[in-house]
Order: sequence, then C-alpha cells, then structure tokens
Amino acid sequence: MTTSLARALEGEAVCVGTENQAKCAAVRTVLADLGSLLRPDASASRHREIQLCPVAVSSGVAEQPLGFEQIVAGARNRARSAMASGSFVLAFGIEDGLAPLPDGAGGERNYNVGCAWVTDGELEGSGFSAGFAYPPECLAPAVEGRQPIGDLFDALWRRHRDPSDHGASGRNEGNIGKLTGGRLTRSEYGSHAVLSALVRFLQRDLYD
Repeated sequence: MTTSLARALEGEAVCVGTENQAKCAAVRTVLADLGSLLRPDASASRHREIQLCPVAVSSGVAEQPLGFEQIVAGARNRARSAMASGSFVLAFGIEDGLAPLPDGAGGERNYNVGCAWVTDGELEGSGFSAGFAYPPECLAPAVEGRQPIGDLFDALWRRHRDPSDHGASGRNEGNIGKLTGGRLTRSEYGSHAVLSALVRFLQRDLYD
C-alpha cells in the first residue's frame, strides 16, 4: 500500500472532483472499507474517520461524454483539478459517459461506463465500472444530439414508470438503481470503478 493511501485511511484529507453525493459516497464507502487493512478490528465507525472534501471542478469534456477517450479525460481532469485545489493526500475524479462496444452481431451498441481516476500528485491509477445500456428512446438523442442522457432518462422514466418522480438524475439510487429495481445503486456502481482505480495504490510493487 502506498503512503498516500495509508494516510487517507488514517483520516488525512481526500478530495473528490464533484459535489455529486452519490459519487462522493462511492469514494467514502471504498476508503472506509479499505480501512480494515490497517486496522482489522475496525468497526463501521471508520466511515466517520474518512475526511472527504467535495469540490466542484470542470471535467474539461462535453456535458455528455461519448467514447472512452472523453470518459477517461473527464475523470482525469477532475482528479487533477481537485488535487490542485488544496492540500490533499489523494484526489478522485469520476466521469460517466456512453461508449460504443461491439454488440456481437457485427454492429455496435452504446453502453454507459464510469471511469474513476485517482492521484496523489505523483502516482495515478484508473478503473472502470460495469457497463449498462440505456433504453433506445433516450439513448439515440444522447448519441446523435449530444443531449445529456440523465435528463433524457428522467423524462422517459416519468412517462413510462412514475409521473411523480422529479428527482435529479444521478442522485439517490441513480438511473442504474431505477433500472435494476434498487439492486445496484449509483454509489455502489461508482464504487466498483473507485476500487479498481486504487489497485495500483494497494499493490504498487506489482505495477512499478
């Protein structure tokens, strides 16, 4: 484990390049869970020991990122800008977007994929979440017209499932939470990418 990650787990300040509560919860959950590596007898109280500082920074990419290049760039830009905004031992950036992947039938299908980027100012790591497909009704305008997929999905959900649902996309259980009936929430979805990004910090000698 790197010194920077160990210091974060001991309660030194960590920055996240967003004020999105679900994304911040993903980082907090992963770090709190990793705290058991330092203190095997630690209880759930470690959740209160993680010092997390959300900061609004620009992704530097389109509001609706398309393709892995933009998704990764957005996460990287957020992490580096967050690190530069203050005195932190680690900084995280999380960016979601739509990425075309082979559909197995000679064509392509766009999947929502999240990337997490982590930096301590020198060492950097990145990882991805699982991918899922949005319904075609909201996917096409996002790909062809670059409209934000979250707004499109919110409108679709109100039309077909819950007219009273006026929650902002990406909060609470998130779109993946709605699509999976609450079995995979937005923060859990993001935590997969965060933990994957930290692999290089956990096992540095295997990568350097």
